[in-house]
Amino acid sequence: MSVRINPDKCIACTTCVVHCPVAEATPKFLGPRMIGPAYERFRLLGLAEDPSLHYCANCKNCDISCPHDVPVSSINMLARAEQCKKRRPGLRDWVLAHGELQARWLRLIPAGLKNFGMLNPVTRALLDALGIDRRAPLPRFASQTFRQQARGFRQPPQTRKVVFFPGCYVDVYDPRTGLDMLWALNRAGYEVIVPDEFACCGLPMVANGFWQDARANAERNLAALARWRERGIPVITGCPSCALMFRTELPEFFPDLAEKHGLSRLEDAQEFLLDCAERGELRLESGNGGASLPELRVIYHAPCHLRAQGNGLPGLELLRRLPGVTSRNADAGCCGISGSYGFKKEKYAIAQDIGAALFKTVRESGAHVAASECGTCRVQILHGSGLPCLHPVSIVRQRLEALRPA
Repeated sequence: MSVRINPDKCIACTTCVVHCPVAEATPKFLGPRMIGPAYERFRLLGLAEDPSLHYCANCKNCDISCPHDVPVSSINMLARAEQCKKRRPGLRDWVLAHGELQARWLRLIPAGLKNFGMLNPVTRALLDALGIDRRAPLPRFASQTFRQQARGFRQPPQTRKVVFFPGCYVDVYDPRTGLDMLWALNRAGYEVIVPDEFACCGLPMVANGFWQDARANAERNLAALARWRERGIPVITGCPSCALMFRTELPEFFPDLAEKHGLSRLEDAQEFLLDCAERGELRLESGNGGASLPELRVIYHAPCHLRAQGNGLPGLELLRRLPGVTSRNADAGCCGISGSYGFKKEKYAIAQDIGAALFKTVRESGAHVAASECGTCRVQILHGSGLPCLHPVSIVRQRLEALRPA
């Protein structure tokens, strides 16, 4: 257990229980207070782990709500790590934890064949037997990864530079969002570097119990981040979960690596773009205020891992500054997916129950499109509500390109 976490700071106020979406959705989970700080004392006595531990989704709502800043979810993840040392996770969890590695293994197979192989009814039945629910909205492989497409993306010459950490979802499944980010950063006057040296942030590995793999990635990523920091070039990401992993989880879970390599923070790309707009580097409006464009109504979902960082909602603020765009915060709780949590057979129904209020809010919003920074949140919102969901930067690009004079 990390020396940075003290469960005795918990005063048993149960605020975390009230805000836990899993505890509300199922009695199978004892709740964050009981399975976290309270049960930690039993772990220290050497008692067996409670079986409900694996129902923790690591959504961070307990951490967000705790008045004494007890990192309840981290206590749970560290307990799961100890449990997984004694009993290694199964094949299903390995598959869900190593998406980036599988994408590398399959890189020579055309995307159409990969998607047919993964999503046809026979394979879905086999995956269901493995423990990945046949109803779960598994994402489709892109024809080329973001990194492959970024190499051919023509950027104008710029003196200022920024490094972009895409994250696995954008790189493997949603390169369009990554290209939209490059476009927006170029418009703000930055050349974007997309290095191959970064690996998966490691959060899927932590959540599924593969801590040694997460540690290996952390060593690689923190060393790369230190090299860019020494050159004075900021490193940003559009994925809240990746940002949270670097900012909070890596120093907490692997303090020796954080001490070895120094500051581990990735900057939030939406916050970076908003700062560019504040400085006048990125223009988000036109002379006519967007009067020539049809109104666009957007319903925005703030990912739990974004709210856990306490840096506001910069993606929503970007949308609100776009001409002709009306953006509303759904403010309807967790979507339920929590990375790969909602794909698991025993948790699919729980995830749908957790996201039900959000899905209803999105369906009844009258919006043309939904928006969220998190890739799996976007998949879950489309799956649960039927409304397409885009990254805010994709809406920024669409709107600003439409403002170009003919």
